[in-house]
Amino acid sequence: SVGEDNVIKFYDVGGFDVTGMIQVQDKYKCGPAVSFIGEDQSLLAVSSKADGKSGTASGTIFIFSSLTLSPVPVKEIQLHAAPLTAMCYNYEHHCMISVDKKGVIEYWNGAMLNNTFQSGGDNDTMTTIDDYDTLDNVQSEKTQNEEQQKINDVAFSSLGEAPLPSRNGITYTSKMDTDLYSLLRKKNFAVSIAISPTGNHFAIYGSDRKVRLFEYKTGKSVVQYDERMKVYDAMVQKQMEKNASGASSNSSSMDNIDYGKRAARERELSETSIMGSTDNSFQECGNQSMKIQFDPSGRYLLLPTIIGIKVIEWSTSKCKKVMGKGDASGLRFLGGCICLGDAKVDKQMQLARSGGSSAAMGENKKKVSDAMLVALAFNKKRFYIFSNVDPIKEIENSEGKDQQEAILARDILNEPPDVDDLLLNGMEGTADQDSGLGKEAILRTTMGDIHIRLFANETPKTVENFCGHSRSGYYDNVIFHRVIKGFMIQTGDPLGDGTGGESIWGGEFEDEFVRELRHDRPFTVSMANAGPGTNGSQFFITTVPCPWLDNKHTVFGRVTKGMDICAKMEAVKVDEVDKPLEEISIVSVDIA
Repeated sequence: SVGEDNVIKFYDVGGFDVTGMIQVQDKYKCGPAVSFIGEDQSLLAVSSKADGKSGTASGTIFIFSSLTLSPVPVKEIQLHAAPLTAMCYNYEHHCMISVDKKGVIEYWNGAMLNNTFQSGGDNDTMTTIDDYDTLDNVQSEKTQNEEQQKINDVAFSSLGEAPLPSRNGITYTSKMDTDLYSLLRKKNFAVSIAISPTGNHFAIYGSDRKVRLFEYKTGKSVVQYDERMKVYDAMVQKQMEKNASGASSNSSSMDNIDYGKRAARERELSETSIMGSTDNSFQECGNQSMKIQFDPSGRYLLLPTIIGIKVIEWSTSKCKKVMGKGDASGLRFLGGCICLGDAKVDKQMQLARSGGSSAAMGENKKKVSDAMLVALAFNKKRFYIFSNVDPIKEIENSEGKDQQEAILARDILNEPPDVDDLLLNGMEGTADQDSGLGKEAILRTTMGDIHIRLFANETPKTVENFCGHSRSGYYDNVIFHRVIKGFMIQTGDPLGDGTGGESIWGGEFEDEFVRELRHDRPFTVSMANAGPGTNGSQFFITTVPCPWLDNKHTVFGRVTKGMDICAKMEAVKVDEVDKPLEEISIVSVDIA
C-alpha cells in the first residue's frame, strides 16, 4: 500500500502482518498507481504524484526494492508526459503496461536481462537475473566481484526499455499497427487494468465507462463493452414501455425510484478520484479504486457495474452471472479479489488414513466450490463476501429454523464505534427501564400472524407510541389501506384512506433516525409520514430493500416470522389508488 504520508508498506497476507516499510524521501512524491515487478515481487513500481512541488517530472515511475527498503528508488523511468492512472505487470511476458491521464498506453520491459556479460561461451546469450537486488545493496557486499556488479548494473538498465519480441513476446513492429492509441484518440484514460493469467489478453476500464479488451502480443482491440449510463437509461425506458403495454416484467428489473437512486450514486462516483475526475489522488472516499479482474482460468472477466458485479465470458460476450444483484440497490460495488478454495487433496494420504479404503474418500460426492469473492463498495468501510453457499436457501430447506435470523446473521458489524454509537449506548440504560416499551409484537391479521422485533433501545419514542396504540386497541380492525407490489404494505390509519391517525400524545412527533437501522433489507417496519417530524399512527412493512427511505422514515422493527404472510398481502389485487379490492385488516396486536 502507498499512503498519503508517502509511506510504502508491504504485507504478508498469510501471516496478517506488515513485513516491511519504506519512508520515501520527500522529493519522491508517490502517486496512486502501483504494481509489483517479477514473480518474487522484489521490485515495486510506483507512479509519481503530480503536485508541482517535488520537482519530479509528471509521469515519472519510481522503482523501489522490497528487499533493502531503501527510501531512494533504484531507478526512475520517464516514459509518460502526464501522471499515471493505472499500471499492471504481465508476469508471463515480463512486461509492464502503464497508462497516463492523456490515455497513452505504454509497454515497457520489466525483466532484468543481460546479453553482454555472460561467461562460458564465445557468443553472447540472453539470461535472466533471478535475484532482483538494488545497486546500493550490490555495492555494499564485499563478496561480490566486479563482473557480477556490472551484470546487475546492466540488468537494472534494461528496466523501462521498449519491449522486444524475443524478450517480451510482442509481434508488432510499430505502435501505429496497434490499437494502443485508441484511448488517446477518444481523449480518455484507464481507470483500471487487468491482465489475464495466460498473459495473452488485458482489459482496460476507461474513464468513459467503456471496457476494452486487447490482445497483448498484437496490441489489437478484441471486444468492447459499454457501461455508460445511457445504456441503462435505454434499458429502464424499455422496461417502462413493456409495463405500460401490460407485458410481463422481469422481477429483477429496476423501477424508476430505484434507478434514480443508483444514477445519483453514479454521478457522485464520477466526481471522485475513483473515476479520475479530480487532480487530487487521495480523497475522503478512502483512496478507493475501481478494479476489473480476470478469473484464474482467464475465460471470465469480473466487471463492477450499476447492477452488481458482472461475470462476462469475453469470448462469447455473454454475461453468465451477476453477483450482488440483490444488494446493488444500496451498494455500488467497485470490484474485489477472488479467493480460491478447493485445495488439492492428497489421495494417497487419504487412503493411508482410511486404512486403504477408497470409500472414506468420498470420491462420488459432488463438492460445491468454496471459492469466494471479497468485494468493496463505494464510500463503505466494509468487506462484502460472495460465495457459492447460500445460507438463506439452506434455512428454507431446513425445518425449525428462521429465515430472518439467517439474514441478520450475515451482517457482521465490527467497525470501531463512532459518535452515533456512543450516543446510542448512552441512551440504552434509560430505555430498558421503561416498562411501557415492548420488545416484540404480534400483528394478528385476517391473513395470518406477523411477528415483529421492536427496537425499543434505539427508537424509544416510536416504540412507545406503537405499543401504546396496540395496548389501547387503537389498531384493532384497522385495514391495510395501501399495498404496492415490490415495495411495501401500509396500515395504521383508523380512517382507512391514508389521511388519518395521530400519536398517543395527540398530533405528531419527531423522527428517530439511527445509523444502524436502515431500509437495507425486506420486512423492515417503518413509520409512514408526510414529511420530517410528522409521525402519527401509520406504519408500513417493506417487501424489498428500500435504501432511498433512509433518514426519511423511522425504522423501529423487523419482521422475524410471518414473512410469507407479508408476501401474500403484497400479491393481492388492488385498485387505482393501491387499496386492496378485498379488505385485509388487523384483528389485534399483542405486545410482549
